[in-house]
Amino acid sequence: MPVARTLAVALHGVDGALVEIEADLANGLPAFSIIGLPDTSLGEAKDRVRSAAANSGCDLPTRKLTVNLSPASLPKHGSGFDLGIAVAALATTGGVSPAAIAEIVHLGELSLDGRLRPVAGVLPAVLAARRAGARAVVVPRGNADEAGLVAGIRVIGAASLRDVLIAHGATLDPVPVEPLAGPETPAPPAEPGDLADVVGHPEAVEGLQVAAAGGHHMLMLGPPGAGKTLLASRLPGLLPDLDPDAAVEVSSIRSLAGLPLGSALVTRPPLEAPHHSATMAALVGGGSGLVRPGAISRAAHGVLFLDEAPEFAGAVLDALRQPLETGEITIHRARTVARFPARFQLVLAANPCPCGHGGGDECTCTPIMRRRYLGRLSGPLLDRIDLHLTVRRVSVAQMTEGGAGGITTSEARARVVEARRRARERWGDQGWSLTAHVPGPALRSPRWRLAAADRAALDRALERGALTMRGYDRVLRVAWTLADLDGADRPSADHLGRALYLRKGI
Repeated sequence: MPVARTLAVALHGVDGALVEIEADLANGLPAFSIIGLPDTSLGEAKDRVRSAAANSGCDLPTRKLTVNLSPASLPKHGSGFDLGIAVAALATTGGVSPAAIAEIVHLGELSLDGRLRPVAGVLPAVLAARRAGARAVVVPRGNADEAGLVAGIRVIGAASLRDVLIAHGATLDPVPVEPLAGPETPAPPAEPGDLADVVGHPEAVEGLQVAAAGGHHMLMLGPPGAGKTLLASRLPGLLPDLDPDAAVEVSSIRSLAGLPLGSALVTRPPLEAPHHSATMAALVGGGSGLVRPGAISRAAHGVLFLDEAPEFAGAVLDALRQPLETGEITIHRARTVARFPARFQLVLAANPCPCGHGGGDECTCTPIMRRRYLGRLSGPLLDRIDLHLTVRRVSVAQMTEGGAGGITTSEARARVVEARRRARERWGDQGWSLTAHVPGPALRSPRWRLAAADRAALDRALERGALTMRGYDRVLRVAWTLADLDGADRPSADHLGRALYLRKGI
Protein backbone atom coordinates (compact mmCIF):
# COMPACT_ATOMS: atom_id res chain seq x y z
CA MET A 1 0.00 0.00 0.00
CA PRO A 2 1.45 3.44 -0.82
CA VAL A 3 2.15 6.03 1.83
CA ALA A 4 -1.06 7.74 2.99
CA ARG A 5 -1.03 11.45 3.71
CA THR A 6 -3.28 13.97 5.41
CA LEU A 7 -2.88 17.37 7.08
CA ALA A 8 -2.91 18.89 10.57
CA VAL A 9 -1.82 22.20 12.10
CA ALA A 10 1.04 22.91 14.51
CA LEU A 11 0.49 26.06 16.58
CA HIS A 12 3.26 28.27 17.91
CA GLY A 13 1.64 31.17 19.68
CA VAL A 14 -1.13 32.58 17.49
CA ASP A 15 0.70 31.47 14.36
CA GLY A 16 0.19 28.05 12.82
CA ALA A 17 1.81 25.94 10.13
CA LEU A 18 0.40 23.06 8.13
CA VAL A 19 1.89 19.69 9.03
CA GLU A 20 1.77 16.76 6.63
CA ILE A 21 1.05 13.47 8.38
CA GLU A 22 2.55 10.54 6.46
CA ALA A 23 1.76 6.93 7.37
CA ASP A 24 3.61 3.93 5.97
CA LEU A 25 2.68 0.28 6.58
CA ALA A 26 5.56 -2.14 6.07
CA ASN A 27 6.38 -5.79 6.70
CA GLY A 28 8.14 -6.49 9.96
CA LEU A 29 7.53 -7.00 13.61
CA PRO A 30 4.41 -5.20 14.90
CA ALA A 31 5.34 -1.67 15.91
CA PHE A 32 3.84 1.81 15.90
CA SER A 33 6.33 4.67 15.68
CA ILE A 34 5.70 8.44 15.52
CA ILE A 35 8.60 10.57 14.34
CA GLY A 36 9.00 14.28 13.59
CA LEU A 37 9.67 16.00 16.95
CA PRO A 38 6.51 15.00 18.86
CA ASP A 39 6.18 16.01 22.51
CA THR A 40 5.16 13.57 25.26
CA SER A 41 1.39 13.90 24.81
CA LEU A 42 1.75 13.51 21.06
CA GLY A 43 4.05 10.50 21.47
CA GLU A 44 1.28 8.80 23.47
CA ALA A 45 -1.08 9.16 20.49
CA LYS A 46 -0.17 5.68 19.26
CA ASP A 47 -1.96 4.05 22.21
CA ARG A 48 -5.02 6.29 21.85
CA VAL A 49 -5.16 5.70 18.09
CA ARG A 50 -4.85 1.90 18.39
CA SER A 51 -7.61 1.65 21.00
CA ALA A 52 -9.88 4.14 19.21
CA ALA A 53 -9.50 2.28 15.91
CA ALA A 54 -10.27 -1.07 17.52
CA ASN A 55 -13.37 0.30 19.26
CA SER A 56 -14.52 1.88 16.00
CA GLY A 57 -14.55 -1.48 14.22
CA CYS A 58 -11.41 -0.98 12.10
CA ASP A 59 -8.38 -2.49 13.83
CA LEU A 60 -4.90 -1.51 12.78
CA PRO A 61 -2.95 -4.40 11.23
CA THR A 62 -0.28 -6.13 13.30
CA ARG A 63 2.56 -4.87 11.14
CA LYS A 64 5.17 -2.14 11.29
CA LEU A 65 3.47 1.25 11.08
CA THR A 66 5.52 4.44 10.87
CA VAL A 67 3.96 7.89 11.08
CA ASN A 68 6.02 10.93 10.13
CA LEU A 69 5.06 14.51 10.95
CA SER A 70 6.59 16.76 8.31
CA PRO A 71 8.43 19.12 8.39
CA ALA A 72 10.40 17.08 10.89
CA SER A 73 12.31 20.12 12.18
CA LEU A 74 9.13 21.82 13.43
CA PRO A 75 8.21 20.93 17.04
CA LYS A 76 4.69 19.53 17.49
CA HIS A 77 2.72 19.72 20.69
CA GLY A 78 -0.52 18.40 22.08
CA SER A 79 -3.09 15.75 21.36
CA GLY A 80 -4.77 17.58 18.47
CA PHE A 81 -2.86 15.40 15.97
CA ASP A 82 -4.64 12.20 17.10
CA LEU A 83 -7.37 12.31 14.47
CA GLY A 84 -4.99 12.99 11.60
CA ILE A 85 -2.68 10.17 12.68
CA ALA A 86 -5.58 7.73 12.96
CA VAL A 87 -7.04 8.62 9.55
CA ALA A 88 -3.67 8.40 7.80
CA ALA A 89 -2.85 5.09 9.51
CA LEU A 90 -6.20 3.54 8.55
CA ALA A 91 -5.81 4.78 4.96
CA THR A 92 -2.74 2.54 4.61
CA THR A 93 -5.00 -0.52 5.09
CA GLY A 94 -7.37 0.46 2.27
CA GLY A 95 -10.32 1.17 4.54
CA VAL A 96 -10.22 4.82 3.42
CA SER A 97 -9.08 6.15 0.07
CA PRO A 98 -5.77 8.03 0.48
CA ALA A 99 -6.94 10.52 -2.15
CA ALA A 100 -10.01 11.39 -0.06
CA ILE A 101 -7.96 12.58 2.91
CA ALA A 102 -4.87 14.03 1.23
CA GLU A 103 -6.04 17.66 1.22
CA ILE A 104 -8.22 17.63 4.35
CA VAL A 105 -7.03 19.07 7.68
CA HIS A 106 -7.87 16.92 10.69
CA LEU A 107 -7.91 18.30 14.25
CA GLY A 108 -9.00 16.52 17.41
CA GLU A 109 -8.07 14.29 20.31
CA LEU A 110 -9.27 10.69 20.41
CA SER A 111 -10.73 8.99 23.44
CA LEU A 112 -10.17 5.26 23.82
CA ASP A 113 -13.71 4.46 22.66
CA GLY A 114 -13.23 6.44 19.44
CA ARG A 115 -15.08 9.61 20.33
CA LEU A 116 -13.49 12.96 19.51
CA ARG A 117 -12.56 15.27 22.35
CA PRO A 118 -12.52 19.03 21.75
CA VAL A 119 -9.11 20.68 21.83
CA ALA A 120 -7.88 24.19 22.59
CA GLY A 121 -6.72 26.54 19.86
CA VAL A 122 -9.12 25.43 17.11
CA LEU A 123 -9.87 28.99 15.94
CA PRO A 124 -6.22 30.00 15.25
CA ALA A 125 -5.57 26.53 13.80
CA VAL A 126 -8.43 26.85 11.29
CA LEU A 127 -7.30 30.39 10.45
CA ALA A 128 -3.80 29.06 9.74
CA ALA A 129 -5.23 26.26 7.59
CA ARG A 130 -7.27 28.71 5.54
CA ARG A 131 -4.27 30.99 5.03
CA ALA A 132 -2.26 27.99 3.84
CA GLY A 133 -4.90 27.19 1.21
CA ALA A 134 -6.67 24.20 2.81
CA ARG A 135 -10.18 23.63 1.48
CA ALA A 136 -11.75 21.70 4.37
CA VAL A 137 -11.13 20.90 8.01
CA VAL A 138 -12.52 18.15 10.23
CA VAL A 139 -12.94 19.07 13.91
CA PRO A 140 -14.66 17.54 16.95
CA ARG A 141 -18.33 18.43 17.13
CA GLY A 142 -17.66 20.34 20.35
CA ASN A 143 -15.37 22.69 18.39
CA ALA A 144 -17.59 23.00 15.30
CA ASP A 145 -19.16 26.33 16.29
CA GLU A 146 -15.77 27.85 17.01
CA ALA A 147 -14.29 26.57 13.73
CA GLY A 148 -17.33 27.87 11.87
CA LEU A 149 -16.36 31.43 12.79
CA VAL A 150 -13.70 31.25 10.04
CA ALA A 151 -15.12 32.03 6.62
CA GLY A 152 -13.73 30.60 3.40
CA ILE A 153 -13.12 27.02 4.52
CA ARG A 154 -15.48 24.05 4.82
CA VAL A 155 -15.89 22.83 8.40
CA ILE A 156 -16.93 19.24 9.13
CA GLY A 157 -17.92 18.51 12.73
CA ALA A 158 -17.68 14.86 13.78
CA ALA A 159 -18.54 13.06 17.00
CA SER A 160 -16.28 10.04 16.55
CA LEU A 161 -13.52 8.48 14.48
CA ARG A 162 -16.13 6.21 12.91
CA ASP A 163 -18.10 9.25 11.68
CA VAL A 164 -14.94 10.70 10.12
CA LEU A 165 -14.14 7.46 8.30
CA ILE A 166 -17.69 7.19 6.95
CA ALA A 167 -17.50 10.81 5.75
CA HIS A 168 -14.35 9.86 3.82
CA GLY A 169 -16.06 6.90 2.11
CA ALA A 170 -15.40 3.97 4.45
CA THR A 171 -17.96 1.17 4.31
CA LEU A 172 -18.94 1.11 7.97
CA ASP A 173 -22.35 1.10 9.56
CA PRO A 174 -23.04 4.33 11.40
CA VAL A 175 -23.30 3.88 15.16
CA PRO A 176 -24.86 6.76 17.11
CA VAL A 177 -22.64 7.99 19.93
CA GLU A 178 -23.04 10.76 22.44
CA PRO A 179 -20.62 13.49 21.35
CA LEU A 180 -18.25 14.86 23.93
CA ALA A 181 -19.24 18.38 24.86
CA GLY A 182 -16.95 21.28 24.10
CA PRO A 183 -16.31 24.23 26.37
CA GLU A 184 -19.46 25.64 27.88
CA THR A 185 -20.91 28.61 26.07
CA PRO A 186 -19.84 31.62 28.07
CA ALA A 187 -22.53 33.52 29.90
CA PRO A 188 -23.02 37.12 28.79
CA PRO A 189 -20.48 39.26 30.61
CA ALA A 190 -21.81 41.02 33.66
CA GLU A 191 -22.29 44.73 33.32
CA PRO A 192 -19.25 46.39 34.90
CA GLY A 193 -21.31 49.20 36.39
CA ASP A 194 -21.91 52.72 35.21
CA LEU A 195 -19.45 55.57 35.35
CA ALA A 196 -22.15 57.67 36.99
CA ASP A 197 -21.81 55.43 40.07
CA VAL A 198 -18.39 56.96 40.79
CA VAL A 199 -18.69 59.51 43.58
CA GLY A 200 -16.27 62.43 43.45
CA HIS A 201 -12.97 62.11 41.54
CA PRO A 202 -13.84 64.40 38.60
CA GLU A 203 -10.16 64.53 37.58
CA ALA A 204 -9.88 60.74 37.65
CA VAL A 205 -13.08 60.35 35.62
CA GLU A 206 -11.69 62.79 33.04
CA GLY A 207 -8.42 60.85 33.09
CA LEU A 208 -10.31 57.61 32.33
CA GLN A 209 -11.85 59.24 29.27
CA VAL A 210 -8.46 60.50 28.11
CA ALA A 211 -6.99 57.01 28.57
CA ALA A 212 -9.86 55.41 26.64
CA ALA A 213 -9.80 57.96 23.81
CA GLY A 214 -6.07 57.73 23.14
CA GLY A 215 -5.17 54.24 24.35
CA HIS A 216 -2.92 55.66 27.07
CA HIS A 217 -1.50 53.81 30.08
CA MET A 218 -2.43 55.05 33.53
CA LEU A 219 -1.22 54.96 37.15
CA MET A 220 -3.56 55.75 40.04
CA LEU A 221 -1.97 56.55 43.39
CA GLY A 222 -4.11 56.85 46.49
CA PRO A 223 -5.02 55.40 49.89
CA PRO A 224 -7.02 52.18 50.32
CA GLY A 225 -10.74 52.62 49.75
CA ALA A 226 -10.38 55.78 47.68
CA GLY A 227 -11.92 54.13 44.60
CA LYS A 228 -8.95 53.06 42.43
CA THR A 229 -10.32 49.60 41.69
CA LEU A 230 -13.79 51.01 41.03
CA LEU A 231 -12.38 53.48 38.53
CA ALA A 232 -10.30 50.84 36.76
CA SER A 233 -13.33 48.55 36.41
CA ARG A 234 -15.15 51.30 34.49
CA LEU A 235 -12.45 51.74 31.84
CA PRO A 236 -13.39 48.77 29.57
CA GLY A 237 -16.95 50.10 29.38
CA LEU A 238 -15.65 53.34 27.87
CA LEU A 239 -13.87 51.54 25.03
CA PRO A 240 -15.67 51.00 21.71
CA ASP A 241 -16.45 47.55 20.35
CA LEU A 242 -13.57 45.66 18.76
CA ASP A 243 -13.11 45.94 15.02
CA PRO A 244 -13.24 42.63 13.06
CA ASP A 245 -9.47 42.05 13.01
CA ALA A 246 -9.15 42.74 16.73
CA ALA A 247 -12.14 40.49 17.48
CA VAL A 248 -10.49 37.59 15.64
CA GLU A 249 -7.22 38.17 17.49
CA VAL A 250 -8.87 38.37 20.92
CA SER A 251 -10.98 35.29 20.18
CA SER A 252 -7.91 33.36 19.02
CA ILE A 253 -6.10 34.12 22.26
CA ARG A 254 -9.14 33.02 24.23
CA SER A 255 -9.25 29.78 22.24
CA LEU A 256 -5.53 29.14 22.83
CA ALA A 257 -6.01 29.68 26.54
CA GLY A 258 -8.72 27.01 26.59
CA LEU A 259 -11.44 29.49 27.57
CA PRO A 260 -15.03 29.08 26.29
CA LEU A 261 -15.70 30.99 23.11
CA GLY A 262 -19.19 29.97 22.02
CA SER A 263 -20.54 30.57 18.52
CA ALA A 264 -19.57 34.23 18.16
CA LEU A 265 -16.39 36.25 18.18
CA VAL A 266 -15.54 38.31 21.23
CA THR A 267 -16.60 41.88 20.46
CA ARG A 268 -15.95 43.68 23.75
CA PRO A 269 -12.46 44.64 25.00
CA PRO A 270 -11.28 42.20 27.69
CA LEU A 271 -10.22 43.06 31.23
CA GLU A 272 -7.49 41.06 32.95
CA ALA A 273 -6.67 41.64 36.62
CA PRO A 274 -4.08 39.09 37.83
CA HIS A 275 -3.24 38.79 41.52
CA HIS A 276 0.03 40.32 42.69
CA SER A 277 1.41 36.82 43.34
CA ALA A 278 1.41 36.13 39.57
CA THR A 279 4.65 34.72 38.19
CA MET A 280 6.52 35.87 35.11
CA ALA A 281 5.03 33.06 33.01
CA ALA A 282 1.51 33.81 34.26
CA LEU A 283 1.82 37.46 33.28
CA VAL A 284 3.74 37.39 29.98
CA GLY A 285 3.12 33.77 28.95
CA GLY A 286 5.32 30.73 28.77
CA GLY A 287 5.58 27.08 29.69
CA SER A 288 8.24 24.41 29.42
CA GLY A 289 6.56 22.55 26.56
CA LEU A 290 3.47 24.05 25.00
CA VAL A 291 3.76 27.84 25.31
CA ARG A 292 0.54 29.39 26.62
CA PRO A 293 -0.53 33.05 26.44
CA GLY A 294 -0.20 35.09 29.61
CA ALA A 295 -2.36 37.81 31.11
CA ILE A 296 -0.89 40.51 28.85
CA SER A 297 -1.99 38.57 25.76
CA ARG A 298 -5.42 37.76 27.16
CA ALA A 299 -5.75 41.52 27.73
CA ALA A 300 -4.83 42.36 24.11
CA HIS A 301 -7.04 45.18 22.73
CA GLY A 302 -8.37 45.63 26.26
CA VAL A 303 -7.20 46.53 29.74
CA LEU A 304 -4.59 44.94 32.02
CA PHE A 305 -5.22 46.10 35.59
CA LEU A 306 -2.51 45.50 38.19
CA ASP A 307 -3.92 46.32 41.60
CA GLU A 308 -1.41 46.82 44.43
CA ALA A 309 1.25 47.17 41.75
CA PRO A 310 4.23 47.58 44.14
CA GLU A 311 3.44 44.13 45.57
CA PHE A 312 4.26 42.47 42.23
CA ALA A 313 7.80 41.13 41.87
CA GLY A 314 10.07 43.74 40.32
CA ALA A 315 11.27 41.41 37.56
CA VAL A 316 7.64 40.61 36.65
CA LEU A 317 6.74 44.29 36.33
CA ASP A 318 9.84 45.10 34.30
CA ALA A 319 8.94 42.31 31.88
CA LEU A 320 6.10 44.59 30.75
CA ARG A 321 8.45 47.23 29.37
CA GLN A 322 9.15 45.62 26.01
CA PRO A 323 5.50 44.62 25.26
CA LEU A 324 4.37 48.16 26.12
CA GLU A 325 6.63 49.49 23.36
CA THR A 326 6.16 46.82 20.66
CA GLY A 327 2.59 45.62 21.24
CA GLU A 328 3.56 41.94 21.13
CA ILE A 329 5.48 39.38 23.15
CA THR A 330 7.83 36.81 21.62
CA ILE A 331 8.69 33.88 23.89
CA HIS A 332 11.80 31.91 23.05
CA ARG A 333 12.31 28.32 24.13
CA ALA A 334 15.02 25.83 23.26
CA ARG A 335 13.10 24.35 20.34
CA THR A 336 10.40 26.86 19.56
CA VAL A 337 9.51 30.53 19.32
CA ALA A 338 5.95 31.64 20.07
CA ARG A 339 4.49 35.05 19.28
CA PHE A 340 1.42 36.52 20.98
CA PRO A 341 -0.25 39.93 20.60
CA ALA A 342 0.14 42.24 23.61
CA ARG A 343 -1.31 45.60 22.58
CA PHE A 344 -3.11 46.45 25.82
CA GLN A 345 -3.80 49.42 28.06
CA LEU A 346 -1.95 49.15 31.35
CA VAL A 347 -3.64 50.48 34.49
CA LEU A 348 -1.60 50.42 37.70
CA ALA A 349 -3.02 51.12 41.16
CA ALA A 350 -0.80 51.71 44.18
CA ASN A 351 -1.00 52.92 47.75
CA PRO A 352 1.27 55.86 48.64
CA CYS A 353 3.10 53.82 51.30
CA PRO A 354 3.01 50.35 52.94
CA CYS A 355 0.39 51.38 55.52
CA GLY A 356 -1.64 53.22 52.89
CA HIS A 357 -2.15 56.52 54.71
CA GLY A 358 0.56 58.32 52.74
CA GLY A 359 2.09 60.66 55.31
CA GLY A 360 -1.14 61.60 57.07
CA ASP A 361 -1.67 61.72 60.80
CA GLU A 362 -2.34 57.98 60.90
CA CYS A 363 0.68 57.03 58.78
CA THR A 364 3.28 54.87 60.56
CA CYS A 365 5.78 54.79 57.67
CA THR A 366 9.07 56.64 57.66
CA PRO A 367 10.10 58.64 54.57
CA ILE A 368 12.61 55.96 53.58
CA MET A 369 9.88 53.29 53.82
CA ARG A 370 7.65 55.29 51.51
CA ARG A 371 10.47 55.82 49.01
CA ARG A 372 11.37 52.14 49.03
CA TYR A 373 7.74 51.10 48.59
CA LEU A 374 7.10 53.25 45.53
CA GLY A 375 10.63 52.51 44.33
CA ARG A 376 9.44 49.00 43.51
CA LEU A 377 7.90 50.59 40.42
CA SER A 378 11.00 51.17 38.33
CA GLY A 379 11.69 54.46 36.60
CA PRO A 380 11.78 52.93 33.10
CA LEU A 381 8.33 51.40 33.68
CA LEU A 382 6.84 54.62 35.05
CA ASP A 383 8.33 56.53 32.12
CA ARG A 384 6.05 54.48 29.85
CA ILE A 385 2.91 55.49 31.78
CA ASP A 386 1.18 58.47 30.19
CA LEU A 387 -1.24 59.45 32.96
CA HIS A 388 -0.27 59.70 36.64
CA LEU A 389 -3.38 60.39 38.72
CA THR A 390 -3.69 61.06 42.44
CA VAL A 391 -6.91 59.58 43.83
CA ARG A 392 -7.86 61.08 47.18
CA ARG A 393 -10.42 59.91 49.70
CA VAL A 394 -13.99 61.03 49.07
CA SER A 395 -15.34 63.60 51.50
CA VAL A 396 -18.81 63.69 53.00
CA ALA A 397 -19.62 66.75 50.89
CA GLN A 398 -18.71 64.90 47.69
CA MET A 399 -20.85 61.92 48.70
CA THR A 400 -23.77 64.25 49.28
CA GLU A 401 -23.31 66.07 45.98
CA GLY A 402 -23.25 62.82 43.97
CA GLY A 403 -21.03 61.55 41.19
CA ALA A 404 -18.70 63.12 38.66
CA GLY A 405 -21.05 65.60 37.04
CA GLY A 406 -23.58 62.83 36.34
CA ILE A 407 -21.73 61.60 33.22
CA THR A 408 -22.77 58.07 32.33
CA THR A 409 -20.78 55.31 30.66
CA SER A 410 -22.78 55.63 27.42
CA GLU A 411 -22.19 59.38 27.28
CA ALA A 412 -18.48 58.99 27.98
CA ARG A 413 -18.19 56.20 25.42
CA ALA A 414 -19.82 58.38 22.76
CA ARG A 415 -17.27 61.08 23.53
CA VAL A 416 -14.44 58.52 23.32
CA VAL A 417 -15.72 57.11 20.01
CA GLU A 418 -15.84 60.59 18.48
CA ALA A 419 -12.31 61.36 19.67
CA ARG A 420 -11.04 58.08 18.21
CA ARG A 421 -12.76 58.88 14.92
CA ARG A 422 -10.93 62.20 14.71
CA ALA A 423 -7.62 60.51 15.51
CA ARG A 424 -8.22 57.80 12.90
CA GLU A 425 -8.99 60.40 10.24
CA ARG A 426 -5.75 62.19 11.08
CA TRP A 427 -3.38 59.23 11.48
CA GLY A 428 -5.18 56.42 9.64
CA ASP A 429 -3.52 56.91 6.26
CA GLN A 430 -0.17 56.46 8.02
CA GLY A 431 -1.20 53.20 9.70
CA TRP A 432 -2.00 54.41 13.23
CA SER A 433 -5.48 54.02 14.67
CA LEU A 434 -4.81 55.41 18.16
CA THR A 435 -2.89 58.50 19.20
CA ALA A 436 -0.90 56.44 21.72
CA HIS A 437 0.58 54.45 18.81
CA VAL A 438 1.90 57.47 16.89
CA PRO A 439 5.72 57.56 17.08
CA GLY A 440 7.45 60.61 18.52
CA PRO A 441 9.29 61.61 15.32
CA ALA A 442 5.94 61.94 13.53
CA LEU A 443 4.57 64.21 16.27
CA ARG A 444 7.69 66.38 16.06
CA SER A 445 7.76 66.48 12.25
CA PRO A 446 7.16 69.82 10.50
CA ARG A 447 3.66 68.73 9.52
CA TRP A 448 2.47 68.16 13.11
CA ARG A 449 4.94 70.22 15.14
CA LEU A 450 3.20 72.60 17.54
CA ALA A 451 4.00 76.29 17.78
CA ALA A 452 6.98 77.17 19.98
CA ALA A 453 4.84 79.42 22.19
CA ASP A 454 2.34 76.61 22.81
CA ARG A 455 4.98 74.07 23.80
CA ALA A 456 7.15 76.43 25.86
CA ALA A 457 6.25 74.81 29.20
CA LEU A 458 6.92 71.36 27.77
CA ASP A 459 10.29 72.40 26.37
CA ARG A 460 11.31 73.86 29.74
CA ALA A 461 10.37 70.60 31.49
CA LEU A 462 12.62 68.70 29.10
CA GLU A 463 15.51 71.13 29.59
CA ARG A 464 15.23 70.90 33.41
CA GLY A 465 15.34 67.10 33.24
CA ALA A 466 11.80 66.79 34.57
CA LEU A 467 10.94 64.79 31.44
CA THR A 468 12.82 62.27 29.35
CA MET A 469 12.57 62.33 25.57
CA ARG A 470 10.11 59.43 25.79
CA GLY A 471 8.10 61.37 28.35
CA TYR A 472 8.15 64.46 26.10
CA ASP A 473 6.60 62.47 23.25
CA ARG A 474 4.02 60.92 25.57
CA VAL A 475 2.90 64.35 26.77
CA LEU A 476 2.46 65.35 23.13
CA ARG A 477 0.28 62.30 22.52
CA VAL A 478 -1.90 63.09 25.52
CA ALA A 479 -2.23 66.70 24.32
CA TRP A 480 -3.48 65.49 20.92
CA THR A 481 -5.98 63.21 22.67
CA LEU A 482 -7.23 66.13 24.79
CA ALA A 483 -7.65 68.17 21.62
CA ASP A 484 -9.66 65.36 20.02
CA LEU A 485 -11.92 65.13 23.09
CA ASP A 486 -12.49 68.90 22.90
CA GLY A 487 -13.09 68.84 19.13
CA ALA A 488 -10.04 71.00 18.38
CA ASP A 489 -7.98 70.60 15.22
CA ARG A 490 -4.62 70.98 17.01
CA PRO A 491 -3.51 71.09 20.65
CA SER A 492 -3.21 74.51 22.24
CA ALA A 493 -1.02 75.68 25.11
CA ASP A 494 -3.90 74.81 27.46
CA HIS A 495 -4.02 71.23 26.14
CA LEU A 496 -0.26 70.87 26.63
CA GLY A 497 -0.52 72.24 30.13
CA ARG A 498 -3.27 69.79 31.02
CA ALA A 499 -1.27 66.94 29.48
CA LEU A 500 1.79 67.90 31.50
CA TYR A 501 -0.35 68.03 34.65
CA LEU A 502 -1.71 64.55 33.94
CA ARG A 503 1.82 63.32 33.32
CA LYS A 504 3.22 64.61 36.62
CA GLY A 505 0.25 63.47 38.71
CA ILE A 506 0.13 66.45 41.06
